[in-house]
Amino acid sequence: MNIPIKTLFKRLKINLSGLLLGSMVLLQSSLVFAADSIWYSTNDPLKTEAYSPPAIPEGYLADSACAVANVNNALTLADVVETALCNNPQTREAYANARVQAAQLGVAKSAYFPVVNDNVSANLNWANPESTVRKNPYNNLSNNIVASYLLYDFGNRDANLENARQLLQAASATQSTVVQSLLLNATQSYYQVQAAIAALSAAIESEHASEESYKAAQARYQAGVSTPADKLQAQTLLAQNTLSRITIEGTLKNAYGALANVMGLAANQAIKLTPIAITQLQQSQLAQNVDADINALIEQARVRRPDLMASEAQVKAAEASIAASRAAAKPTVSVAVSNSFQDGSNLTSTNNSALGITVSIPLFSGYGPTYKIRSAEAFAEAKSAQRDQLRLQISLDVWRAYQNLRTANESIRATAVLLSSAEESSRVALGRYKAGVGNILDTLTAQSALASARQQQIQASLNWNIARATLAQSIGGLDNAMIQTLPTGGNQPIGLN
Repeated sequence: MNIPIKTLFKRLKINLSGLLLGSMVLLQSSLVFAADSIWYSTNDPLKTEAYSPPAIPEGYLADSACAVANVNNALTLADVVETALCNNPQTREAYANARVQAAQLGVAKSAYFPVVNDNVSANLNWANPESTVRKNPYNNLSNNIVASYLLYDFGNRDANLENARQLLQAASATQSTVVQSLLLNATQSYYQVQAAIAALSAAIESEHASEESYKAAQARYQAGVSTPADKLQAQTLLAQNTLSRITIEGTLKNAYGALANVMGLAANQAIKLTPIAITQLQQSQLAQNVDADINALIEQARVRRPDLMASEAQVKAAEASIAASRAAAKPTVSVAVSNSFQDGSNLTSTNNSALGITVSIPLFSGYGPTYKIRSAEAFAEAKSAQRDQLRLQISLDVWRAYQNLRTANESIRATAVLLSSAEESSRVALGRYKAGVGNILDTLTAQSALASARQQQIQASLNWNIARATLAQSIGGLDNAMIQTLPTGGNQPIGLN
């Protein structure tokens, strides 16, 4: 295929022109990228990170360091809650959300700075070889830089900045809410494991006692001094206690899985806890936290609860959005300065500068601003209603936690009497049966009552500590200092301060 030389030359020039034009576009993109790297090389030029809270707010860790406990060692309550705070994804999510709002605060502050844009273009042009005007290739270089600044906008920037500030405060308070909820969950999971451990120990003891009764009934049956019904009843109780022990073992495994989960670990992670002794609580200890005035506790919660603080901040942010929506529908006044330079192969060259003021007056936008204002007002009303509902819920939370603690106190006293009498009754019944003066039914009934009393005493003792933590969380005071007043394992008995 033969192509004329003139046609081939024309195509070659067109291809070169396109290649050069593409290179100029890449050069222009590189210049823009270079400008971006100059202006945005600093990660936080407006220092908004200083307004965001730390990953774990102060007062929730024993020290400033955030460390995950070694799960190969036996863990105390303090180890469990600290690992949960440092390792659970919920705390990282809350911290990231707070940083998002801190960055949004920077976006709102950036509206107070001037805007500078630079547009650079370069072109290499060829005329048609047959043109009678200009046959030689020529280039064209132009640069246009514009700096503008918003002088007045009827408070739109101020309202947006206030909205960003309030949302950041709401995010910070929400982070504290998440931390306290995680603290309570870790405490509850810890004591549920301890309760299951103690319940399993009591179930094993009850199983051994029923086994002893079964052996005694079997020996009396073989000696011909009792009926087969005695042996069968004792065997039935032994089977029931064995089943109860197996059930509690399953409950303990589930409790361990839940504890590992709240600590930010896999549910199958093996965990060991330091043992807690179940002992009688003193009257002075039971009186703590219950002698306080319930009205004072509710008022304290309304001041300290971080979720209510977050709700109050969200109401203020919504009110600022109303002001921003109203200001957005009003005129704006801006000042701009520009410089335009153009060079056309030394044939034509221009260099112009301009300074001017622009007034932008929105005349008609299809009623959009009207409905934006109405939407902002309704949103603020909804946030206000949510805040009022939260105030009511807080009073209910404190009331329930307070009453649960009082109930736990009374349960401690009642189970102490119940356990003492059940132990004595079981001892007497078994002794009478072995001596041949009692019947198997009395013995088995007493042993069943003893097993039930042990379970209730264990659960009441551990529920008392959970109730204390729940009351502290309901008034917004659950922190490391509060955790230190709870038994953390070792030889310290339940409930001692």
